[in-house]
Amino acid sequence: MDRPGYGLIETMRVREGRIPFLPRHLARLERSLRELGLPKPSQDLAALVTPFSATGDAVLRLEVRDGRASVTVRAPPPVETPAVIAASQAHRPYRHKTTERDCFVDAAGEANRAEADDALLLTHDGCVAEGTVWSVFWWDGDLLRTPTLDLGILPGIGRARVLELAARVDQGRYARHALAGKSLFLTNAVRGVVPIASLDGLPVLLDPRTAELAEGFWPPA
Repeated sequence: MDRPGYGLIETMRVREGRIPFLPRHLARLERSLRELGLPKPSQDLAALVTPFSATGDAVLRLEVRDGRASVTVRAPPPVETPAVIAASQAHRPYRHKTTERDCFVDAAGEANRAEADDALLLTHDGCVAEGTVWSVFWWDGDLLRTPTLDLGILPGIGRARVLELAARVDQGRYARHALAGKSLFLTNAVRGVVPIASLDGLPVLLDPRTAELAEGFWPPA
């Protein structure tokens, strides 16, 4: 694939002096490089990233473009329950974490204009897809539900971790109305598991099982 400037991103958390999901991030990156036919960087990515674990609690952004890797560091986001809107911007398939993120940038801008914290994207035919930088789950009785990867959503590191922790999860195609009255949470490899405070202005009930998942999200050292 010859597209100068096009590349891949891995955003990872430094927590308690280590990068808890580093092997998973590097495995996903390697898989995407292979499947997209992008040039592998000459650097040893693990050796490039690992020294940043000494920075304390931080967020690392690893970018691979045109066969070169670079790392930037920023502070972790605030631990707050977000107010979320369903974006009018339609979701576009995002099976690999690439630098082409226009639909997510547009959805985040829409949320900002609506004075919300973030946005949830729906597919062109109205199925719940994913957030701008996170996967979404919700409780439905004894079952946990989440959109299926067949929709073209990102196979998130946080999503995979929740699937490991939860006893019963249904992955499917759900219309927006399936979220009505449900207890929702977001997850990614930077924030962990975070309850959603409201959706389209309506308060979202908190489920104690979400706190249990959040407690067990970060693997032990």
